[in-house]
Amino acid sequence: MLLFLFLSTIGYHSASKLDSIILIIVNMKNKNEEYWKKRLSEVQYQVCRLGRTETPFSGKYWDNHETGMYHCIACDKPLFSSETKFESGTGWPSFYKAVEKGNLELVEDRNHGMVRTEVVCGKCGSHLGHLFEDGPKPTGQRYCINSAALNFEPKE
Repeated sequence: MLLFLFLSTIGYHSASKLDSIILIIVNMKNKNEEYWKKRLSEVQYQVCRLGRTETPFSGKYWDNHETGMYHCIACDKPLFSSETKFESGTGWPSFYKAVEKGNLELVEDRNHGMVRTEVVCGKCGSHLGHLFEDGPKPTGQRYCINSAALNFEPKE
């Protein structure tokens, strides 16, 4: 509502113009690299925007056992609940289920001489990690996610 009031004060009164402006504001995938370099730390930028991987057992969340929600570091989209986090022994935070499937996108990754499934944020397109089919029940999946791509919000 506040956005609409601001836009109407600068001359945008039609719904179609307003819808277009909101789409531009909300679509984080259209942000340029300068935007991301200013918003993210160097490690976060390397992981989220360049698809790099942090060293195992070096991230701040691989051994986190608090209750709460893991969000995308770049756009704050909720991604994983601590209820689905498990000890994979890999050195990266691992989850067997996303909060909502639509919050993530899965992309075929043929880098490094192998075929894997890359996990990216559905809102901003940031690289998060990879999905493997060796997780625990009930899904049998392991979302292996870089800590640098996550922000954790403890449950109050």
